[in-house]
Amino acid sequence: MTLRELIARRIRTRGPLTTAEFMELALYHSSLGYYSRAPRRTGRAGDFFTSVDVGPQFGALLASQLEEMYRLLGDSAPDGFDLVEAGAANGQLARDILDAAEADFPELYRAIRLTLVETSATARATQSETLGRHTPRLVAASDRMPDRVHGVILANELLDAFPTHAVAMTHEGLREIFVDLDENRFVERTGPLSTPDLARYLERLDLRLSPGSRGEINLAAVTWMRDAARSLAQGFMLLVDYGHPADTLYSDSHGTGTLTTFHRHRVGTPEDDADQRGGPAWFAHPGLQDITSHVDWTSVTSAAAAEGLDLLGLPDQTHFLLALGALDNPPTGSDTRSIKHRLALKTLLVPGGLGSTHHVLLLGKQVGTPTLRGRSFKTRN
Repeated sequence: MTLRELIARRIRTRGPLTTAEFMELALYHSSLGYYSRAPRRTGRAGDFFTSVDVGPQFGALLASQLEEMYRLLGDSAPDGFDLVEAGAANGQLARDILDAAEADFPELYRAIRLTLVETSATARATQSETLGRHTPRLVAASDRMPDRVHGVILANELLDAFPTHAVAMTHEGLREIFVDLDENRFVERTGPLSTPDLARYLERLDLRLSPGSRGEINLAAVTWMRDAARSLAQGFMLLVDYGHPADTLYSDSHGTGTLTTFHRHRVGTPEDDADQRGGPAWFAHPGLQDITSHVDWTSVTSAAAAEGLDLLGLPDQTHFLLALGALDNPPTGSDTRSIKHRLALKTLLVPGGLGSTHHVLLLGKQVGTPTLRGRSFKTRN
């Protein structure tokens, strides 16, 4: 049975699915879900690029920020420095960080106690191979966060991949968008909210969608943040993702919502699907394409604050990486390695690319409010 057939059968048996339920199956079904079937979905051979796929430079720059965080914690972590990566996939980012730490920050390297959190069993099975000689630093590979973290929780493009509810403002008020069947074709239906939490979410933001507009409400991202914040005993959180403040995300500039899908580095579906023609692209071929939405930084940050975390900054990726020395002594040679290094930095930093679309959420717990190096970029007059 294909995942499309499984979802169709579930709708016939139980009724329309929320968008979040559809995404949960499409992305995370244990054997047929998009993220469950392969150890890695990014890079040239995948469907989209992340900063990790550009080269080891991103991990190396993150290592310098982690070293500062390690120094700030000082002697409060006598048993080691926990580095927990959530949504770790096959462990490539952790490998890049450890390579840099081993070479440039040996004290940090010796202190790291690495935990890789990844829901895909297929991806977890490849992590030790990816880590290579760094495998002794790995203390746990799991599908859930540890109970107590003394160090740093890191996540790169995790929150945007959580299943999200879709809502629309109609003449009847706020309604939820469901996935239903019309014969064998997936279609949208609007209906009453599946949970009052959706209305309360917008009420807390003191926002109201414009008539005729739609948007996404990611309850799972807020829940994850609360749980992760509670597991952090002392230390920092560093989350990299694309998103907007709530008043921008739910404004008319995003009035059609942000749900989209990627396949082979194109926005759209793997192939023309006559059954789904004219419908949302993310309906077609569940399990074969990524589905994603933009992060509501306001709600995520508020959830962190409610659990005792301090906001230390939300710079865009360009200024964050520049502050960490991305352009300090770049290679100037004409050899292949130097050229690749410069091209990687360009991809990470240039406006309109990963640098300006992505932001870095920096949070601290029981560490005061230090001005982290990643927040130290000053614009030159």
